[in-house]
Amino acid sequence: MSHSPQSIWQTRQPPEIVLVTGESGAGKTTWCHAMRTFAERESLRVGGLISYGVFEGAEKVAIELCVLPSGERRQLAVRRAYTVGAATPRWAFDEAVLAWGDSHLATLSACDVLIVDELGPLELVHGQGWQSAFSTLAARCYQVACVVVRPSLVERLIARFVVARVIEL
Repeated sequence: MSHSPQSIWQTRQPPEIVLVTGESGAGKTTWCHAMRTFAERESLRVGGLISYGVFEGAEKVAIELCVLPSGERRQLAVRRAYTVGAATPRWAFDEAVLAWGDSHLATLSACDVLIVDELGPLELVHGQGWQSAFSTLAARCYQVACVVVRPSLVERLIARFVVARVIEL
C-alpha cells in the first residue's frame, strides 16, 4: 500500500486523522513537506506547523518552526550541550516560539489539510508545547489531519482520537 501524500488524499473519508510515525531520521518531516507541496499544487487550503531540521553537515543542530499557510519561520530549538534534568534531553526549546506555534494552532481557520509536525513528549507527556493542537484536532475543521508522532507515543494519540490510519516510515 502506498503512503504517499497523494494516496492519502485520494482514499480519505473526511475528516480523518492520519498519524505519521517513524524513528528519528525516517523522513517524517520530508513526508509532511511532500503533503504540503501536493496540497498547494492541488489548490487545497493547508494549515498547521512543520518543524524543519537545520543541519551542519550530517548533524541536526537546530529546528525551525514553519507556520502554514504563510511559510513564516522561526528558530524553535537548538541541540542541548547538557541534558541533566531536562524535559527534552536533546533539545532546548524557545518558549516564545512554542507559544507562537501554539497560538497559531489555536486560531487556525478551517483547512483541507492540517499538518502538525510533531506532537511529542512536550505535548503528550509533560502537558506543555502545542496544547492547542488537541482542540484543533477535536474541532475537525479539516479534511485530513496529518500528525507526526514518535512510535513510543502513538498509542497515547490513538487513545484520544479516532485515527484513520497510522503510517510508519
